[in-house]
Amino acid sequence: MNLRSIERSTWIYIAIALLLFIVPFIVTGRSMQFILIQIFIFGIFAMSYDLLLGFTGIISFGHVMFFGIGAYSTAISLDRFDSTIPALLLGVVLALVIAAIVSFIVGILTLRLKSHFYAMLTLALAGLFLVAAEKWRSLSGGNDGFTFRLPELIRDSQSQYFLCLVSLIFIFFGLRRLTKSPFGKVLMSIRENEQRTESLGYTVLHYKVIASVVSGVIASFAGVLYIISLRFVNTSVFATDLTIDVLLMTIIGGVGTLIGPIIGAGLVEFAHHWLSGLSDVHWIFERWIILYGTVYILVVIFFPLGIVGTIQAKLFGRTVTKGLKDNKSKVS
Repeated sequence: MNLRSIERSTWIYIAIALLLFIVPFIVTGRSMQFILIQIFIFGIFAMSYDLLLGFTGIISFGHVMFFGIGAYSTAISLDRFDSTIPALLLGVVLALVIAAIVSFIVGILTLRLKSHFYAMLTLALAGLFLVAAEKWRSLSGGNDGFTFRLPELIRDSQSQYFLCLVSLIFIFFGLRRLTKSPFGKVLMSIRENEQRTESLGYTVLHYKVIASVVSGVIASFAGVLYIISLRFVNTSVFATDLTIDVLLMTIIGGVGTLIGPIIGAGLVEFAHHWLSGLSDVHWIFERWIILYGTVYILVVIFFPLGIVGTIQAKLFGRTVTKGLKDNKSKVS
């Protein structure tokens, strides 16, 4: 392997990853470690959504159903069997397999539709999963949910921190490699001009379905990590609010950048924590969601391409859209 061929940005990401490995030894408070764990988890979730929205141009309002599948599959496995590593692995395998099957079926049936029809249909499908979880109380516990025990190896917050961090790193570099591959260039050309891509001989539906399956599996794994960090599951893992949150994370950080959704996840999670924690300081902070919305509006005004996208445009004189067009010309 030629080290000189590695991009400078890759070295920067590796350096940041190494720094994150020493954070738990400096920040020992459980509260802050839990926030960082949530950032890693929602960073993974947001990257899975960015693969659809940022690289393929697919808008989904039901992406949370894969997140919920991962959460419930793992929680039920650990609840029905002993809290052991084999039970956890069984739950993870079930989560990934079910998410892959559901995303494949949903993709085959719906990705022929136009973007807005597809978005509304995925929202309806996510609603079906939510209703099923509420009604099938013997399995899901309904709105009350249920708690479960974890294997001893990952019970402490530090173990969970490293598990989520390693998962984030592997998924980030895996998706980065995927999006820079010829397959990724085809996805971006679909986003820019689907008709032209199809005229070049590519079967657009196949690429969309593959992207949907990869995205769904990663979102399901994020649900697995989320439920491990909470040790509790209820129907909130199917709530549309989570899809809205991950959409905001992706837009704020920068659509089509991968690193942007992670930054967006960090900003959103810290905003949730700090703004809600200021309710004792002044009554206005009791309505923290209004301040959160104001911050989002300001970010959209001053960072129209997202934080990462705008910085790239300022420093390198290019936008995400231009990069997508360049990749499309390479495909053609």
